[in-house]
Amino acid sequence: MLIPALAVAVVTAAIPGHFDQPQDGFAKPWTTLRQSNPYWANLDPEPINTALRQVRGFTRPQANGKPLFAGAVTMYVHDGKIVTHDRTGYAVLYQDQQTQLPEEDRVPMQKDTIFDLASISKLFTSIAVIQQAEQGRVDIDEKVAHYLPEFGVNGKENITVKQLLTHTSGLEPFIALWKLYPDVPSRIKAVMDVKPKSTPGTTYVYSDLNLITLGELVHKVSGKKLDQAVRDGITRPLGMKDTGYNPKARNRTAATEFQSAPPRGMVRGEVHDENAWSLGGVAGHAGVFGTARDLAVLGQTILNGGTYQGRRILTEHSVELMLTNFNQQFPDNAHGLGFELNQRWYMGALSGPGTAGHTGYTGTSFVIDKASRSIAILLSNRVHPSRDWGSVNPARRVVADGLANALAVRSHGKQWRATTSGGALTAERPVEVFVDVDKGDKLTIQHWDGAQWQDVRTITTTERRWVATEQKKSRFVYTKAGQYNGRGVYVHARGDVTADGWSLARR
Repeated sequence: MLIPALAVAVVTAAIPGHFDQPQDGFAKPWTTLRQSNPYWANLDPEPINTALRQVRGFTRPQANGKPLFAGAVTMYVHDGKIVTHDRTGYAVLYQDQQTQLPEEDRVPMQKDTIFDLASISKLFTSIAVIQQAEQGRVDIDEKVAHYLPEFGVNGKENITVKQLLTHTSGLEPFIALWKLYPDVPSRIKAVMDVKPKSTPGTTYVYSDLNLITLGELVHKVSGKKLDQAVRDGITRPLGMKDTGYNPKARNRTAATEFQSAPPRGMVRGEVHDENAWSLGGVAGHAGVFGTARDLAVLGQTILNGGTYQGRRILTEHSVELMLTNFNQQFPDNAHGLGFELNQRWYMGALSGPGTAGHTGYTGTSFVIDKASRSIAILLSNRVHPSRDWGSVNPARRVVADGLANALAVRSHGKQWRATTSGGALTAERPVEVFVDVDKGDKLTIQHWDGAQWQDVRTITTTERRWVATEQKKSRFVYTKAGQYNGRGVYVHARGDVTADGWSLARR
C-alpha cells in the first residue's frame, strides 16, 4: 500500500532515521518485528512510494513486450519496524509459456504468498553448517574430506569447509544432475566425484555444488537430513511457520516456470530448480520456500546478533563471522560464510561493507543493512512463465534504493546534492561533504588560487559519514562513470553557492 501523501509533509519535521550515521554492533537482542509506517520509523515516504510504483510498473509489459514478473511482494523493515508490506500482480497468471489464464482462474498475489526462494536457500544451509561448528562437530578451516571422505577425490583433498562457504573451492558452477544421472544416489555421487575446474583458493566461482556438498556434510555430522536440520535449528525456533522445503500449502505458493524439459508443465508448489527437484526437493543450494514476513524474521535475527524473541540460533561471534569478508583477494566478490556482502548490483544504494544478503534465480532478493539496521525484501515470480523474459536486477535495485533514499543524509544546514549524471558546485564556504557512489564515480574538490581552479582532492568512497572540508572557496566536480547509483554526493555549504547539475536536498 502506498503511504498517504500527508505523511510526506509531516515526516520532514520529524527527526529522521539517518543513512549517514551508521550503527555499530548489533541491534538490541529483544528487537522484534512490529507493524509501523515510514513516519513512525522516521523515514521519508516519498522514495518508498516511488519504489513501490516502479515495482508495480514491472508487472506491465516492458521494452521487450513482456512484464518483468507477474507479481511480487515487497517488504521494508527499519529498526524492527515493518514500514512497508506491499503486494502487486498475480501469484499465478499463465497456463503455459505464453497464454494467460482466464480472469476467474488467476490467483492474485497476497502478502503471505509463499515463494520459491531459490538460492536464498544457501543461507539456510550455511547457517546449519555454522550451527554444527558451534556444537563442535565442524571446523570451518578443516578439509571437507575429513567429514565426507568420498568428497576427497580428484583433486579435492584439500578443499576446506570455508572455501565451500565462500565459493573459492574451484568447483564448477553447475552440473545437470537431473538429466545426466538416473537417481538421487548417483546424483550425489557425481557431486562427490567432480574435479575442480581451478586450483582451490585461487578463484571465486559461484557454485551450486559447494552448497550441495555442505548439505551432505550437515547430514553426515548431525545425523539429520538437511530439511530436518533447518527445521530444528532455524525455522521452528524462530517461528517461521511458512518456511521450509516441499511446502504443504501449495495453493498459497507462487507459480514459477512452465517447463518442457524436464516435462513438468507449470511448476507450482515444487522447487523450480531442476537439480533440487531431482534430489527430492531438498538440497543445499535450493529448495526452501517462504514468505516475506518469515524472511524478515531471519533478517532481524541476524541484525540482533543471532537471536529473536528469546530464541538464539547463532552466537554473536558466529554472526560476525558470517558477515566478515573472507574474499578480500577477490574485490568484486566480497563474501562471508554464506552471505554475499556489498553487492551493489542488487543491494543498490543500501550496499556497503556491512551489507549482507542473497538473491534467488526465481526472482527473489534479500538485503540486510547492518549499518542502518534495515531489511529490504523483494519476492517475485520472475520465471513465471519463462526464465527468458528478462533480468530482475533492475527491480532488485529499485527496492533497495527505495529504502536507502528514505533514510536521511542530513547536515546542520543547507545541503546540495549532485545529480546522477554529474555536475559542478561552487561554494564560498563549504563545511562538509558526504560521498556514497558506485565504483568508477568520483568527486573532485578544487580550490581557487586567484587565477584558476586547482585539484586538491578526489574522493571515490566514504564510510557513510560527513567529512569536513576546508572552509574556503571550492568547486566540487562530480563525475559519473559507474553502472549503478549509490546514495549520492552531498555538500553542506554556507554563503553563496552556484550549482550546475546540483540541487538543494530535502533530506
